[in-house]
Amino acid sequence: MTEGERRPDEVMPDRSEGFGERLLGVLLDRAHEMPPQLIAPLIAEEVARVGGRDVSILLQDYGQLVLVPLSGRRLMVGEPEPIDDSPAGTAFLQATTIEVPRADGVRMYLPLLDGSDQVGVMALTLDTVDDNDRRLLRRLAGLVADMLVTKHSYTDQFFRTRRREPMSVTAEIQWSLLPPLAMSVPQVAVAGILEPAYDVAGDSFDYALNEDILHVAMVDAMGHGLDAATMATVALGAYRHARRADIGLSEIYAFMDRPIAEQFGPDHFVTAQMMRLNIATGHLQWVNAGHPAPLLIRDHRVVRQLAGPTTLPVGFGGEEPRISGQMLQRGDRVLCFTDGLIEEHEAGEEQFGEEQLIHWVNRIEHTTKGVRAVVRRGGRTTDDATLFLIEWRGGAADHLVLLE
Repeated sequence: MTEGERRPDEVMPDRSEGFGERLLGVLLDRAHEMPPQLIAPLIAEEVARVGGRDVSILLQDYGQLVLVPLSGRRLMVGEPEPIDDSPAGTAFLQATTIEVPRADGVRMYLPLLDGSDQVGVMALTLDTVDDNDRRLLRRLAGLVADMLVTKHSYTDQFFRTRRREPMSVTAEIQWSLLPPLAMSVPQVAVAGILEPAYDVAGDSFDYALNEDILHVAMVDAMGHGLDAATMATVALGAYRHARRADIGLSEIYAFMDRPIAEQFGPDHFVTAQMMRLNIATGHLQWVNAGHPAPLLIRDHRVVRQLAGPTTLPVGFGGEEPRISGQMLQRGDRVLCFTDGLIEEHEAGEEQFGEEQLIHWVNRIEHTTKGVRAVVRRGGRTTDDATLFLIEWRGGAADHLVLLE
């Protein structure tokens, strides 16, 4: 029998679009009542129906260094894959399918995207790959991501997979409050990181996209222990309350200031920065309460700090902050950070400082693609430090509601 010929009794898996839609329909119909521990065997069964095997589900660890295999029936569990130097990491960072030819077929790495948040990667092997396979598996990966995010809210299975070392109570509190670490739509993309990932206390961030307005807040509570984590929690809770009540940008300060002052007293404070970006026009507004000024990045270089009037940190009863503004150009990035980054230093050496931060940003902007990849290059810190990057792309998303 020559190469390419098949035995008369060999059955090719059905990979037509009609079959694929029926297969995805089964997954969709069962997803709402599927216990978390049965997700793995169902996914493996779906992949097997199209001739696939050796399925792995890889989730990003909290330190954003590796993709960790999820354990489960019929899943292949190997070693963690480095995000910076592996096909799985490339698929994850670039949100694109990577195909690696091997002796036993083609190993496919498909990003698991829930909306625009990169959940992880699904890996599997096929004997051969055609466009029908790519279309079906891309859609399957989307459904798998949705299932993982939905079940994540009522199981510890995925938390335990992502955790690579012991986590402090304060870090547990902060991670439980965070929105997705990255979000991307045609007009804007954001990405953030907390360090040290397993021991962060007083640093945190929040964002929401409401209609054409991206809302962003970054807070840094004084101290390093449970008090700091509690203050950050109260500050962000007050911020969310004010934002959802449609309070004006400058008035949000008072909503955050009052509970911090009443609950923690006059010797405690939280630095904060609140922003609003109109993703249709690129008009950025912000208020600053004792926080480091963000950096404006244009054409892969820091062009200036977004300085402006500031008020006292939250909890000190400062005056209502004045609103600053900046019109962004398409492709502009705004890097927000807490002082833990610029105050980082080795024993006996000078602090990292804003000047070195600017040099670092200019360097990585020319070597790193994507907002998530940039913030991951922020390095490890010993003190609480947060990076949050916004990229304004402009344009529109109306084409996404048109049916082909």
